[in-house]
Amino acid sequence: MRITLEDIFNIPTAEIYYPDKYKAVSSVSIDTRSIRKNSIYVALKGKNYDGHNFVNEAIKNGAKAIVVNKRKLNQFQDVTVPIIAVKNTLEAYAELANIWRNKLGATVVSVTGSNGKTSTKEILAHLLEAKYKVHKTKANNNNQIGVPLTILSASSSTEVLVLEHGSNHFGEIEATAKIAEPDLALITNIGNAHTQYLESKEKILEEKVQLFKNIKDSGTVFINSNDLLLKSLKKYYKNKITYGAKGKVDIKGSKKKQESRFEISGLGKVIEVSLPLLGDSNYSNYLAAVSIAMKMGLSKKDIIKQTKSLQPVKGRLVEKRFKDCTLIDDTYNANPESVRIALKVLKDFKNRSNKILVLGDMLELGEEAEAMHKNLAKGVNSSNLDEVYLIGKLSKKLLNEIKNVNIKKHFSNRDKLIKYLGELEITDSVILFKGSRGMKMEEYLAAIEQRIS
Repeated sequence: MRITLEDIFNIPTAEIYYPDKYKAVSSVSIDTRSIRKNSIYVALKGKNYDGHNFVNEAIKNGAKAIVVNKRKLNQFQDVTVPIIAVKNTLEAYAELANIWRNKLGATVVSVTGSNGKTSTKEILAHLLEAKYKVHKTKANNNNQIGVPLTILSASSSTEVLVLEHGSNHFGEIEATAKIAEPDLALITNIGNAHTQYLESKEKILEEKVQLFKNIKDSGTVFINSNDLLLKSLKKYYKNKITYGAKGKVDIKGSKKKQESRFEISGLGKVIEVSLPLLGDSNYSNYLAAVSIAMKMGLSKKDIIKQTKSLQPVKGRLVEKRFKDCTLIDDTYNANPESVRIALKVLKDFKNRSNKILVLGDMLELGEEAEAMHKNLAKGVNSSNLDEVYLIGKLSKKLLNEIKNVNIKKHFSNRDKLIKYLGELEITDSVILFKGSRGMKMEEYLAAIEQRIS
């Protein structure tokens, strides 16, 4: 696979200098530290850096052409490799990724949603590896830089490209969906995440549905019928597969009486598995992933085999068992829905007698943030907890609403909470750690883990 001169001419606003020197390249890079030979270097400008400052280093490390902003063109008069000058280098980077996507022979599967998109993506990729060579979004590369990066890092041997699309501002899903042009698209759910910027669930739906609107003409959308807002989309799409736990759906999932047993029926198959993941949310994530896997032709045998080796995603309801206590690491992020899900996991936990919650602020919730924190009280109060420890200005609003626990404390200082947890009696306890990414809840988990591991 190569990006040719003809491809470059198809980039809007592009002006090419020294086109006679241009030779088709096999990769695109935005990082001079990992640049490959025979590549194009795209100079992106971020909040704390400007890729234009590293053009000479990129050329020295093997770049055969560079993409720069037209306004900075006069800085590169001494450059002798082909220069592609554009109005906006981020948009040009997106165009190059879309070019690469359409050269790949891979099926593109895109996943977004307020909760569970990373777990669903990871479950799906793991299932599909039974039959296909899969390339997937790594880490948190789900934005306007991360999605192109993932696409451009896929090799010609990739059979399925599984992409995660994130958004906390309007227009971000549309931008990345246009790059991906998915063959299959799924929205996990619509919840109160990033409402500081996305305002309401209805506005969040408008943002997320851009993934469906930018699907390939022959593509299929997967609709979670358990989510009323998503269910309302059914009438707009001819090529669709519905899934859920109730009602008339194409693929149905139902929990069995035995702990962790789950049955999926649809598309001519009935599959029963034991799900090695915590939380009701993971039943929904798993059903979403299996729905796509079934559509893509995975056999019952493949699905059962791959399910046995599933692992939770780092920081998302990860159970850590020790001799005298159990830690539940749900530190990756938080919004009202994910907190309620985590509380149910803690409530239902049976192997320890003392239940402890360490909760930090939920961020990016806008004007309703205080009310949303206070509203967590119902879930906390009904979870049969013994101890609750809070950190953050918003979580303080919850303190007086908490009832029926032996100990409840709020900490305004990170060091004080870390010191307190370092001395806390934790014998026969299960401790859940939960909060938004900016709260760095993993540091509190480490305060206990380091003393017992």
